[in-house]
Amino acid sequence: MIQHRIKEREPQYMDMKEIIAEAARKLILEKKVKKLTVKDIVEECQITRQAFYYHFEGIPDLIQWSIKQGTRRLLEACKEQGGAEAALKYLFVFAINAIPEVRKGIESNYGKELEQTLMQGTYQLFESIVEEENLYQNYSRQELKLILRYHSHAIFGIFQDWTPEDTKNLDMIVHEVYLIMMGKNATEDVFLC
Repeated sequence: MIQHRIKEREPQYMDMKEIIAEAARKLILEKKVKKLTVKDIVEECQITRQAFYYHFEGIPDLIQWSIKQGTRRLLEACKEQGGAEAALKYLFVFAINAIPEVRKGIESNYGKELEQTLMQGTYQLFESIVEEENLYQNYSRQELKLILRYHSHAIFGIFQDWTPEDTKNLDMIVHEVYLIMMGKNATEDVFLC
């Protein structure tokens, strides 16, 4: 009986977390707040400080939760793309569209936490893809962690310096990154075609 009541309340609990997260996003992106505070967030979504702290320990916790939710949704969408290269392209398009928002978030007073959480989310995303695609089966867990860190940092770096020219060459870049992740190179791919 108690479990049933908890499950009934859970969607409301998640909805309030989403409302709070959306208020923080709106403050950073639309109102261009450089110093995000709990006071600003609670005023934006018209709740009490106690309500905020009921759902989150603080702003870093809110940022982590938001990115984890986004990563989960992104991974689900990637899975629906029909193959690893198509999923990678979906990830690239998503990231390209998010670049302006991410840059604004990194310029806020929680930029370092945002950057670290995005890197963790990227790592987790690649880890899920590697597991689902059964990649790197001949590597130890320690080697796999290094490979995942490498790919996460490489992708993150690519997006930090993304240019309009890169957008024009999106398909080629995605294909080359895909080949690298698969342990192949573009020359091998040409000969295989």
